[in-house]
Amino acid sequence: MNKRNVLIVFSLSFCMLCSLAAQEKRFTVSGTVRDAGNGEDLIGAEVVLKGTRTGAVSNAYGYYALTLPQGTYTLVFSYAGYVRHEVDVDLTADKRLHVVMQEDARELSEVVVSAGKKNENVVKAGMSADKLSAKAIRAMPALMGEVDVIKAIQLLPGVQPTSEGSSGFSVRGGGHDQNLILLDEATVYNASHLMGFFSVFNNDAIKDVTLYKGDIPASFGGRLSSLLDIRTRDGNTQRYAATGGVGLISSRLTVEGPLGNNASAIVSARRTYADLFLAFASDENLRKSSLYFYDMNAKLNYRIDDNNRLFLAAYLGRDHFGASVAGMGFGNKTATLRWNHIFSPKLFSNFTLVGSAYDYYLRSEISSQLSQELTSGLEDYGLKADFSYHPHPAHTLRFGYNFTYHAFLPGEGGGVGESSIIGRVALPKEFAAENVAYVAAETDLAGKLKLKYGLRFSSFHNLEGRTHTNVQVEPRAGLAWIFNDLHSLKVGYSRTVQYIQLASNSSAGSPLDMWFQSSAYVKPQLCDQLAAGYFRNFAGDAYEASAEIYYKNMRNVVDFKDHASLMINKDMEKELRFGRGYAAGLELMLRKKQGRFNGWISYTLSKSRRTIDDVNDGREYRSPYDKPHNVSVVATYELSPKVAVSANWVYATGAPVTYPTGRFQVENTYVPLYSGRNEYRYPDYHRLDLSLTWQLSRPGRLRHELNVSLYNAYGRKNVWTILFRQEEGQPDVSYAEKIYLFTFIPSITWNFSF
Repeated sequence: MNKRNVLIVFSLSFCMLCSLAAQEKRFTVSGTVRDAGNGEDLIGAEVVLKGTRTGAVSNAYGYYALTLPQGTYTLVFSYAGYVRHEVDVDLTADKRLHVVMQEDARELSEVVVSAGKKNENVVKAGMSADKLSAKAIRAMPALMGEVDVIKAIQLLPGVQPTSEGSSGFSVRGGGHDQNLILLDEATVYNASHLMGFFSVFNNDAIKDVTLYKGDIPASFGGRLSSLLDIRTRDGNTQRYAATGGVGLISSRLTVEGPLGNNASAIVSARRTYADLFLAFASDENLRKSSLYFYDMNAKLNYRIDDNNRLFLAAYLGRDHFGASVAGMGFGNKTATLRWNHIFSPKLFSNFTLVGSAYDYYLRSEISSQLSQELTSGLEDYGLKADFSYHPHPAHTLRFGYNFTYHAFLPGEGGGVGESSIIGRVALPKEFAAENVAYVAAETDLAGKLKLKYGLRFSSFHNLEGRTHTNVQVEPRAGLAWIFNDLHSLKVGYSRTVQYIQLASNSSAGSPLDMWFQSSAYVKPQLCDQLAAGYFRNFAGDAYEASAEIYYKNMRNVVDFKDHASLMINKDMEKELRFGRGYAAGLELMLRKKQGRFNGWISYTLSKSRRTIDDVNDGREYRSPYDKPHNVSVVATYELSPKVAVSANWVYATGAPVTYPTGRFQVENTYVPLYSGRNEYRYPDYHRLDLSLTWQLSRPGRLRHELNVSLYNAYGRKNVWTILFRQEEGQPDVSYAEKIYLFTFIPSITWNFSF
């Protein structure tokens, strides 16, 4: 279908929505759905007419709208883990109805694995998306005592860590830089602390986590593989409260509460004190070293009136490592100002100003003559306007525009001090502008067929030298055939475009990687993804089962020549190679959501390949993320109202690797000969994590608990990398040396709330 025909289809769809709305006298009931305990908006709460499938779902700000013919109705509000709430409504005019929902006392001590409606996975129009609650993440075994959003999503089907302990992740065969990570709508360019062992997301501050693996909403884009959308809490509007925890290497504290009758705030801070233990090291140089990270989230929520609401959110995080001869540091900053405005009960809008920055530095002080440093980073500034229109319960229209200004700081560095013999290099700053307009719709056809369709128009303007502009159209479409409330069949198609690439010699990623933009020479990456899935619930929605297949066709895939030089390289484009790739897979999942025992089992069978000229002699090769078999088992069992145990077990095929297969001698030096790109594999990876949580207090205002975790419980020495060395004294003899990071790591954390 060409662009003209696509526009005609959308025009007809919009006209159809308007005509349906005008056929009979209709009124709109709208409002927000909130938690009665803390006043937080409930995202994805369902509002339906009793005895029917007609209804609506609350958006990311808890807002819902339902347009109905004049009459008397009973509305049923439901949300997993909360008591169902019914309200009788006499609809003779537009009506504003705010609802607060109570947590189900029978489920307060149980882990709610997913948020939203109990059979949402079956009846929603979209697919290839997973939602996790903060409570479910908190119940999982922790690494070094810190529960982690990134570590949790790495246990989902189609998702795998890029290396041991890393915060990098690959989705359906894509690279770690092909994931768009948003914190309150601001882009986070590096989501890791301590070289990846922790992520930048403090679970105490998080309200909602959704990972889109393929069915990415048309309002988002810019990355090829996935969207990780993280929303922080708004702050308790009912009372002042505090939560926190003290662990072996880090502590955290969150304070929240109302500010008058119409506002609330939350501040959450975390710091590791691993550097304190360095003082006891036997090595004097190590005792003088420093190693820590800190981060802080803050958010202000102000309700002007029923039609206007303001949010101001900010994040600041930093990592630091310092020693006598070297040091490094990196960090993120984000800020978001949002204005929700309700133009009418049917038309909801969100206007956003957003800023994001990432930077890093590296220094080396071997001697005064060889002292040097390196700095690099990037900044984003943007404006977004998003609208949702609800003319009819069966139809929703979303549209909007966003603009982003990118400033790249490729690198500056060299010698430090008058004695240094190293020259200085400063690459010029680069700038780009990105414009996006989108329109998307959802249509429910008699409750049996649900359609999602949208178009995203994007343009990227490289503002260096001769301005270069690239324009792309990204269609998105999905169809769900709902047999009944228990099972459905879905298909979907999406095109995604990536204009910003990451220069990295490692599949796992590094804080010192550098982002660069598309240009006349560097084309944007494109991906067309087709997916289909079958979804089935059992035993009153206590169990969810799903099977999804996907195929991704990728163009202009970026790779680098062997032994590429990436740091402060003014001729970076000469290091790049371009080609095509594909990924295909099958994802199976069985999840138990309710009761004392819950969790999930997932299995992924996948394949990821690339073909790039001048790489591997132009022959097809495995991508760095090709791991055919991936298994995750996540289980939590409540031994008693006060004691719960959790376990994770993961297995994955070893990652592809290029090995030396021979060598030749040049004078007195042996030069290795390597295999084809990624012809070999590391040994398979598997690990068991265990956790026990013991509630130390009775239900009441002050609650505290003890969490004991054991990471890698049976001490598996999983390969991090393999080095090939020459035998000392025998230069003609070499051997392989396995490097691993962890055996087992115990941790203990005391958590509290009041």
